[in-house]
Amino acid sequence: MTIFCYDNTFEGLLTCVFDAYLYKTFPDALVAEGEPMPMFHDKVFTIVTDGVKSDRVWKAIGKKLSGEAQEELVTCWMADSYPKIDELMFRYIRKVVDSAVSIEINFGDLDVLELSRVFKQVRYERIRLMQFARFQKTADGIYFAPFEPVHNILPIAVEHFKDRFADQKWLIYDVGRDYGFYYDLHSVERVCFGEEDFKSEHEVATGNVNKSLRQQLMSTGSLDDSMLAEDEKLLQQMWKSYFKAISIKERSNPRKHRQDMPVRYWKYLTEKH
Repeated sequence: MTIFCYDNTFEGLLTCVFDAYLYKTFPDALVAEGEPMPMFHDKVFTIVTDGVKSDRVWKAIGKKLSGEAQEELVTCWMADSYPKIDELMFRYIRKVVDSAVSIEINFGDLDVLELSRVFKQVRYERIRLMQFARFQKTADGIYFAPFEPVHNILPIAVEHFKDRFADQKWLIYDVGRDYGFYYDLHSVERVCFGEEDFKSEHEVATGNVNKSLRQQLMSTGSLDDSMLAEDEKLLQQMWKSYFKAISIKERSNPRKHRQDMPVRYWKYLTEKH
C-alpha cells in the first residue's frame, strides 16, 4: 500500500495529484498530517504543498471541466464529515485529467455520481444555515448566531450574510468546529473563542469569551441571559408568540416538520426554546 501524507488542504490535495503524475506513483490512501497511518503499508510519501504545482493542476482541470463543475469541486471539499472525501476527489480529478472528454455529467461512473451527491448535500446544508440561523443580540451590540452544521459550510455561506446584514455587526459561529466569522461593518475575519486577540478585541458580550461558552452553546444552543442585550429577551418572546400564532394545530404534521426542520438544529432555534 502506497500512502501520500499531506497537510489536508485543497491546495495540498492538488499538489498530491501533481506529484503522483510527476513520479508516476499513485496512492492507495491519503493521510492528513498527524493522523495515524494504516497498519499495513509499503511506502509513505510526504507531500509538501506547492502553490505552483496546485495552480498547474487547477488550470489543467479547467481545460476539461466547466466553471460550474470546478465550483462544485471546491464545494465538495467542504464536506469534511464525508469519510475520505479527499480520496474520492483525488480519484475524480485523476479521471478528469486522464479523460479525453469532460466527465462531469458521466453519471455512469460511480465516483462522478457520488461526488454529485456530496455536492448536493453540502449545498443543501448551506441553504439550511441561511434558513435556520437565529441571531441573538448581545450586550455590546453584536448579533450572534451559533450553529452546528454537518459539513464545514461557513466559508461558502458567509458572503450571503455579509450582503444581507451589511449594516450590523455579527458573528456566526460553528460550535462543533470551534471557529466562526466576525463582521465589523467593514470586513469579515475568521475568529476562534480560544484566541487571545479575539478575546481582547472582539468580545461577544460583557463577560469573557472562553471555552466554557462553547460548552454552554453545545449544551443549550443559546447565550446566558447576562450576555444578552436588554431588549433581546423581549424580542425573543415576541418571535415565539408570532411563531405560535401562525401555527395551525389542525394542520400539524410532526413528521413533515422534522423533515423540513431537522431536530439537530432545534436547540439553536429561538422558537424551539
